[in-house]
Amino acid sequence: MTNNIKYILNGRVVTPARIIGNGGLRMAGGEITHVFPGKGPMDDLNEAGAPIIDAKGAYVCPGFIDLHLHGGGGADFMDGTTDAVDTVCRAHVKGGSTSILATTLTSSDADLKSALKAFRKAEERTGPLPGSRPFGIHLEGPYFCDAQRGAQDPRYLKDPSPDHYEPLLDEYPEILRVSAAPELPGALELGRRLRLRGVLASAGHTDATFEQIEEAVDAGYTHMTHLYSGMSGVRRIRARRVAGAVEAGLLLDSLTVEIIADGVHLPPSLLRLIYKCKGPSRIALVTDALRAAGMPEGEYKLGSSDDGQKVIVDEGVAWLPDRSAFAGSVALANRLVRNMVELAGAPLREAVEMMSLTPARIIGIDSVAGSLDPGKRADVVLLDDRLDVKMTIVEGATVYEP
Repeated sequence: MTNNIKYILNGRVVTPARIIGNGGLRMAGGEITHVFPGKGPMDDLNEAGAPIIDAKGAYVCPGFIDLHLHGGGGADFMDGTTDAVDTVCRAHVKGGSTSILATTLTSSDADLKSALKAFRKAEERTGPLPGSRPFGIHLEGPYFCDAQRGAQDPRYLKDPSPDHYEPLLDEYPEILRVSAAPELPGALELGRRLRLRGVLASAGHTDATFEQIEEAVDAGYTHMTHLYSGMSGVRRIRARRVAGAVEAGLLLDSLTVEIIADGVHLPPSLLRLIYKCKGPSRIALVTDALRAAGMPEGEYKLGSSDDGQKVIVDEGVAWLPDRSAFAGSVALANRLVRNMVELAGAPLREAVEMMSLTPARIIGIDSVAGSLDPGKRADVVLLDDRLDVKMTIVEGATVYEP
C-alpha cells in the first residue's frame, strides 16, 4: 500500500454547499481524492490498513488562506531572512492557515528588496513545509495617501511610478497583489499595468471619493484592502455630502473586499453591515497580523527589526506608540472565523468560505485550494466546537497539533 494514502473519518466536513455529518476525506499524493459520508471507499479500495485520523466529531474544513499578513511568532517578512519566513509560517499554521500571502510594508527600497529576496529563497527550497505555505507576495505600499497612512511609515510614501514598480514586477513574478491609493498621480496607470500582468490591484490606505474608486475599477482595481481601515468614508465637500471609498466597497458588486475581523478593528455592527452588503462570496477575512501574533504583550517593531516603527501591544490590541492608530492585529485565522459566527451572525459554513474559497478565488488559486474537492491540495484544518484548531494539515502532512 502506498504510504501517502491517509483518511480522515468521523468528522463534520465543511463544504461550500453543506456540512456533511459523520463524513471524511481520502488523501493521497498530497491531494484530496474523495469526500464522503461514513467510511467512504476504504473497503472498496482494499485500504483497511491505511492511516486514519479520527476527527472525533470535529469540523473538517479547508485550510485557511490569508491574503494579508506581515508576521507572527516574533518575526516579520520585512526582516529579510528565510528564518523569519519560516517563523511566520510556523506561527500561523496554529490558527489553521495553510496558505499565506507574504505582505510587505512601506519601507526603504533596500529593506523591500531584502524581503523579496528572502521570500524567494524560502519558496525555492524543497522538502516538507515548516508550517503554512507562503505562496506569493503582497506589496502593501509604498503608494499610499499620507492622510490615510495609518501605521505605514511616512518616510517612504511615494506616488506610483513605472520606473519604481516595473523593475520589481519584472524581477519578482511572485508578486501577486499590489495595494495602492488609486487617487494618487500615476495610480490608474499602475492599475492598468497590473491588470495586463494578471496581478491583483487593490485599493487601500486611500482618501478617494466614490467616483475616484469607480475610475479605479475601470482601470483594473478589483479589491479593497482592509475595508474601513485606512479608508475614506462619507464627508462634506463644499457643504455637500460625498461618498468615499468605504461606500464604494460596499456598493459596487465588481469589488471584493477584505476585513480584519479580529473584533478590534471593526465592531460587530460593521461586521454585520459588510456581511449583509457583500455576502460570503465577496468577503475575504484577513489577519493583517504583525510579528506580535502568537507572542506576549509588549513592545515590537512593525516592519524590519532594524528600521521598522515601534508598536505597543496592550490587552490584545496593537497600537502606534501615541495610540493614534492601530498597527495591524495579533490575531490568527481561526479567531476571524469565530468572530464572523459570533459577532456577525454568519453560519459557520459561510464564515469558513470567507477564510478559504473566497480568498482563493480573489487571488486566483481556487483551482488547487480553497475547498475540500477531489483534485485540490489536501490542505485541511480541524476545528472543535469552540472553533479552536485541533490539527492543521498541509498537502496531506500534519504540521500542527496543539
